[in-house]
Parts: sequence; C-alpha cells; structure tokens
Amino acid sequence: MIRMRKILFPTDFSDCADQALDYALLLARRFEAELHMLHAVIFFEADPRNVKGRFPEEASLMARLFELADTELARQATRGEAAPIAFHQQKRKGYSASEEILAHAREMEADLIVMGTHGHRGPARFVLGSVAEKVIRGADCPVLTLRQRKRGPELEAIERILVPIDFSDSSAEGLRTARELGGVLGASLQLLHVIDVQAVPSFYGPAAVVELGDHLRKRALEHMAELYEEAGGPEVPFESFVVSGTPASRIAGIAGEQGSGLIVIPSHGLGGIERWMLGSTAERVGRLAACPVLTLKAGGRSLLAPTVAAEIGDDAAE
Repeated sequence: MIRMRKILFPTDFSDCADQALDYALLLARRFEAELHMLHAVIFFEADPRNVKGRFPEEASLMARLFELADTELARQATRGEAAPIAFHQQKRKGYSASEEILAHAREMEADLIVMGTHGHRGPARFVLGSVAEKVIRGADCPVLTLRQRKRGPELEAIERILVPIDFSDSSAEGLRTARELGGVLGASLQLLHVIDVQAVPSFYGPAAVVELGDHLRKRALEHMAELYEEAGGPEVPFESFVVSGTPASRIAGIAGEQGSGLIVIPSHGLGGIERWMLGSTAERVGRLAACPVLTLKAGGRSLLAPTVAAEIGDDAAE
C-alpha cells in the first residue's frame, strides 16, 4: 500500500506552481496527508568589501519580500480550505531555491515533493538548469513535477498511468508503486518498453533495428506481463506497448498519444555512467512530457509501506 503522510509543495507563486498545487491538494485529500507549503526567499549575499554594491535598505527589502510571501501563501492556502487537509506554511531565506527545498524536505521527512517545472526563471534556466531538475537529482524522496499547460475548467481525474519498463531492478518498484496508485485513483496502467535504437551500432544499418525490434517485441510483452503479476498489489487493468526509438522522447510521445494522466518512472535504470553526460532518462522525460511525472529515487524514500518495499527489494536481489 501507499504511505504518504507528508507532502511538500514548494512554490514561487507562478502560474505553473498554482497548477502543481491542484495535484498536491488531490494527493493530500486522497491519502489524508499533511500539506506543507514552502516558499524560499532568495537573496544575493552582500559583499562586505564592496560597499557600493550593497542593496539600499537591504533589511527593509527582505522584510517586504517576507510580507509578500505571507500574502501569497495565504492566497494559495485558501484553495484547500474546503478539504479536511492539515496545512503548514513555511518560508526559508537562502541563496539557492533548490538547496532550501531539499533541506526542508529532509528536515520534515517528506514522503513526496510536488512542484512545477517552470517558474520565474526566464532564459537563465537553460544555462543553470531548472530548480525542479536540481530537486529531482538531490531529493531523498519521490518528486512529482508538472509542466505548465492550459488549464481546463476542472482538474481531470487521473485515468491512465504510464509506467516505463526497462527490466532493471528499479522497474519492479516503479510498477508496484503505479499499481498501488492505480488502485487508489481508479486508474489503469500502461506498461511501456522502449527498444533504444541508440544502443544498436549504425554499422548494422536501419534494417537491423527493425529485425531486432521484431525479435524483442514478443519477449518484452511476455516479460512485462510476468513483471505485473510478480509486482503484486491491487488488481488494476493494464495494457502493454513496445516501441523503438530514443527512450525519453518516445516515453513522452506515447504518454501524449495514449492520454496518460501520469508517468511513474525510476530515476535510475540501465543508464550507467552515461547519465552524468547526457542526463538521466527520467530528467529528460520531465522536460518533455505534457502530463505530470512522478520520479522515484533508487535507494531513497519509497512511497510504498516498509514491508512492501522490503519484499520488492528481496525479489530484485534474487
């Protein structure tokens, strides 16, 4: 079963953050979890050797930023007043939003972080990397990220959950977590395996990719069905897909084509050391997917109850 007692919702009060709050509220209601709303007030440190470079009335400016944060936090909190949710509002002062979010998540022992991927960053995000991506890399717990999109009249219920499967040890926990979420949310599962065409040397030519795909497709479908049975958990409907291409783009593309409402993906699979050069597939999926992406951290806190997580770990070790 899913254990979700504390949800951390970092916000910069952008439109994307407001949309992410919808999902934080949805999950807090469904799992009767506490919702901790956090705003990091970021301010550049003054250089004591450069008097001319200091901000005028720095203390007053910081006090004003905190006042504005209080107002905006109160505004967002009113959206959950009708639901029986325990709200907590916090502010932190620091020099890095991602570091403050990660520190707060560790201190409160968050089970899940829910946040938007686009805020008040502008073009600098392409140089510095988004705050969300840094949180995904450094968090000890799962992170649910959401790209900004056109808001509908109401939050649509999650009906289909896409689960990428690469047959690594991490796939088992991803599948069990998705099954548990599907049982609670009333959603079906979409199991997806992507045959990575980049893994086939170009020397063999395009025909080899087709032949390899035909050879592996049947085995992948059979093995995904076996993994579903071995994962245990609620009996939820599922369908399986096997495609070829670049994993991140194909995962995001299939999610759009099949109307997935959520993607559940482990942050570590069969990537090896190349993730340090190219970035992990999970991070790239988060940038590309139109629907929310739940990234599970290998070796970190699990959304599954301890006994379930232990059973999956024992099965993977065998």
